[in-house]
Parts: sequence; structure tokens; C-alpha cells
Amino acid sequence: MTGWLPVAPCTPDGCARHTGAVRAPLPAALLLLCGCALVLLGVACVPLVRLLGAGPRRRLTRRWARAVVRAFGVRVTVRPHLPDGAPGGGELVVANHISWLDIPLVASVLPGRTVAKREIRGWPLLGPLAALGGTLFIDRDRLRALPAAVRDIATALRSGSRVVVFPEGSTWCGRGGGVFRPAVFQAAIDSGAMVRPVRITYRSAAHGAAAHRSGPAAGAVAFVGADPLAASLWRVVRAAGLTARIDVLAPLPADGVDGRRALARRARAAVLGPEEPCGSGPSGQTAVASDRANRPAESVHH
Repeated sequence: MTGWLPVAPCTPDGCARHTGAVRAPLPAALLLLCGCALVLLGVACVPLVRLLGAGPRRRLTRRWARAVVRAFGVRVTVRPHLPDGAPGGGELVVANHISWLDIPLVASVLPGRTVAKREIRGWPLLGPLAALGGTLFIDRDRLRALPAAVRDIATALRSGSRVVVFPEGSTWCGRGGGVFRPAVFQAAIDSGAMVRPVRITYRSAAHGAAAHRSGPAAGAVAFVGADPLAASLWRVVRAAGLTARIDVLAPLPADGVDGRRALARRARAAVLGPEEPCGSGPSGQTAVASDRANRPAESVHH
């Protein structure tokens, strides 16, 4: 293992379990077909969408990404709801990582160029879509490739692009979190971009509203370890009553901080809280911060 290849203690057998209501196989299969069809439609339409202006392209991307999440049977809530418009300059969006659903979920609110591991390029459906959408692929097996990857991200930020990254470097089940790797934050410092922390949580109907107070509880969405993508897709559509919530937090300036490690710690504290990551496995206490009374009311998108 290298610093660019972190490993979470989460495993499919230990974490990716759904204890709530379950859909019958036929409705689940219809959701799976609908979701895959929307992804294929997105792949087919990318060349045409790229001809649109920046504003219409962002709006269409948001609507399509939200439709994909809903097609797989997951409701979406956003806090706070952001007004339509472009960032004033380059923006590095950093979020915790639980599932493949995180990618369309973030795109439904903050569409941008995603940083992803090179292996995703070969995934069915999602790989071609990611490549056409301007994903920045990183070779995590070669630590020597890291400086070039940071330069590519900084170049994208300087051009005014929004870049989305999951700095934990691996998916976690949601009952713990990893260290935010500092390398990508150097790109924000070099380009003078703002850092936008984003918190992602999932819950199931079985746990009710209290799940947001006690921490993530929807194990069905966890895509961890050696979990096959097909198995994860089927587990998500079989789980009834899933809700994904995305909290868009206040931006962090990249200047005026004591280097990339300090900036990474600040972003991690905003998303997951100041606690150290759980080192004893997925049974540890969640590091996701609890709700606060002074947060704005959430807006629900069906």
C-alpha cells in the first residue's frame, strides 16, 4: 500500500447490508433497467451536450444526474439548495466517499470534472460516460505519476473549471471515514481556487429521520472492498426507501493556510468532523458530524 492507495477496513459482507424494506425482484429489475437506460442515454448525448453553452450544459447535467439517482430508486435531499449559476472561478469540490452513487449525486448539485482512478475508464456504462464528461483519470499504482496529476488538476482549476474529488482515496461504508489525502489540495493552493466541502450521507426508511442524527445507516449503498459493480447495483435497487442527502458546506479559501496538509485537515473536519478516522473497522463510531439546529431547512427533490 502507498499513500496514494489507501485501504478502508470496510468489506461487502461486513458493511453492505440492508436491514430495511426490500423491493420485489420485478420492480427492482425495472428500476435497474431504467437507471442503466438513463446512463446509456447520457453517454449517447454527451457529444451533443458539449455543443451547448456552459450554463445550459450545467443545468442539463444536474437534471440528468438527479434523474439517474432517482431512477435507481434513491430520493435526494439537498442542504442548502444552491442557486443556478457558475462558480466565480475554479472550485475544488471535496466530498466523503461511500458509493458509486456519490458521483451522480454530487453532479446533481455541483457538476464538474471528476477525479477518478484509472480503472473506472474500463467500467461498463460508467467508464465511457466518465471519459466523455472530462473525467481526470489518475494512475494510483504509480506514485511518481502523482505530481503530474496534481498539475493537471491545477490547470483545470486555473481555467475556471469545477473539479470534484473524493480525497479519502477509497470508499468507506459511512460508519467511519478516512484521512483526506493532501495531494489534491496542493492543486487548489497552486491555482488559488476555493475548496468546497461536501458531506454525503445515506439513510433507509427503516431508520427514519433519526438516522441523520445518529449517522449513516443505509448499508445497501456502500460500494466497498472487492464488491462487484453488478452486485452493488442490484443491492441498491432491491433496497426500498433509500434517501441520499448532500450537504453543501461553506467554501474554504486555499490561501492563508499552513500548506496542503492543514487545508486537507480543515476540509476533513468540515465534512466528517475533527475526530481521527476509525482504525478498528466499520464497527467504529461514525465520524460524521451531527445535525446542528442553525442549519438551513433542507429542500427535497423527487
